[in-house]
Amino acid sequence: MSLCTQDNNLAHFLNQWQTQPQRPLYRTYDASNKGWYTINAQTMLERAASWQVAFVAQGLVPGDRVAICMRNSVPWVEIDMAALGMGLVVVPLYVDDNAGNMAYCTAHSGAKLLMVDNVRQAKQLLATSVAMPPLWVLRCDDDALPAQCFAIAEKVAASKGSATFQCTALHEQTLATICYTSGTGGRPKGVMLSHGNIASNVRACLSLGIARADDVFLSFLPLSHMFERTGGYYLPLSIGATVAHARSVATLADDLLSQQPTAMFAVPRIFEKFHAKLKESVQGSPLKSKLFDLNVALGWQAAQGELHNPIKKLALFALNKMIAKKVLARMGGKLRLAVAGGAALESGIARTFIGLGLPILHGYGMTEASPVIAVNRLDSNVPESVGAAMPNLEVRLGEHNELQVKGANVMQGYWQDNGATENALKDGWLHTGDVAEIKEERIYIRGRIKDILVLSNGEKCPPQDMELAILGDPIFEQIMLVGEARPFLSLVVVSSELDEKKLVKIANERLKDFPRWMRVRRVVQSSQAWSVDNGLLTPTLKVKRAKVAEHFASQLEAIYGDGKD
Repeated sequence: MSLCTQDNNLAHFLNQWQTQPQRPLYRTYDASNKGWYTINAQTMLERAASWQVAFVAQGLVPGDRVAICMRNSVPWVEIDMAALGMGLVVVPLYVDDNAGNMAYCTAHSGAKLLMVDNVRQAKQLLATSVAMPPLWVLRCDDDALPAQCFAIAEKVAASKGSATFQCTALHEQTLATICYTSGTGGRPKGVMLSHGNIASNVRACLSLGIARADDVFLSFLPLSHMFERTGGYYLPLSIGATVAHARSVATLADDLLSQQPTAMFAVPRIFEKFHAKLKESVQGSPLKSKLFDLNVALGWQAAQGELHNPIKKLALFALNKMIAKKVLARMGGKLRLAVAGGAALESGIARTFIGLGLPILHGYGMTEASPVIAVNRLDSNVPESVGAAMPNLEVRLGEHNELQVKGANVMQGYWQDNGATENALKDGWLHTGDVAEIKEERIYIRGRIKDILVLSNGEKCPPQDMELAILGDPIFEQIMLVGEARPFLSLVVVSSELDEKKLVKIANERLKDFPRWMRVRRVVQSSQAWSVDNGLLTPTLKVKRAKVAEHFASQLEAIYGDGKD
């Protein structure tokens, strides 16, 4: 097989800007100076080249795995580009994951080097029972640097400005990364993605015209997640758009205001929180609430090209100045689009933001597909769906209406797991495990094949669809349906509301469009949020259903008793 051009090497996305050395590529926050500053292409190329010198000095050769356990930052990008340019394989780890999982993924991948943010992380990893490779520590904020740890800043600084960035031409099937899926149960699996897999997905995203060279992206989802890595890193870098790295989710509101992004990729939870605050802000005034709802309704009609009445158009103009403009100003005031993925987005929330003038494009993907499989378009946005498939993908429905996809962005398989690979890839088709419906080329995700709850009376319930409907009421912060082999459905919730009867009533009001047997009878309430730290969420914020059920086992048993209705 012949070598591909550098266009198929992901490092080319950075290398192509050497002819525009002053092009602003990144914005980052300097805590010591308490301010933001911009990093241009020349600086990025110099820094990435310095990392490559350090990698060579470490004895790394093409095909070697290097692991990154760091928060979103410019160094994360430098390391990734340096490694990809040399033909190394990047293994990204979730910084919010537990040390045991991080250590497992590092060892399972056979990484020869692990880079971490600080000494605290290094100590946690070294405290596990798993043998660790050499650890390079970005910030040595502890005088007692453990054995096996090295201050990488010194290694990189030693070669600064003395090297040229390498962008080696590679086969498109050359392995670029091993991404461990967080999973809601069991050990993570290492998804093998090639340079060609990811580059294909980037090109498909570009063909949709979603991203523009003059965009400013705000990056806050973890770069260890392919949704952010492709959409919020490779995609903007491929066209020279600027990316601002948010300081944290906690400072997201402030970072939106100061950086005024025009585009961002986010999980539904971010929009759910914004939506809840918006509804809360107008709840105390019936007039404000009615005007808000009218602004959304008229704005939605306008977005669909259905607002023709001149009086209504004038009303929308006035309402936008009075309400929508102020709402969008809280998000920086310049957002022209947002892409929601990683989980299902309640369509009512999407319609609210679209009606206020912020197009939210609901999409769908999997790490195994690099990751984007489908997304709505700006000129054809139906939030109930995840849009049409990417232009270079084939899609079909298999047994049980399982969505199956085929294309150049589909993974090579799972690292050192032939059995899992054979189950997921059959005749070139990726079996997603998701139940779907395809209407007029739009894909509608209807749940997971294995997540269907079967009650003891044989009735079947789709928990994801039902949970999404219930979460439409802001009284529910986090929820999980329970009912497998049980006589009725119960709901485990995180909510500040303590009245079980009230929670049951509101939940069932949200379920009125579902068949009559799909109703909640009991609720287990908790005021403590589920998180990665307490082990009830994955690093990508998916609910660990088995863990939640185990955590609330005694309360659930008290509800069901001997299992009789």
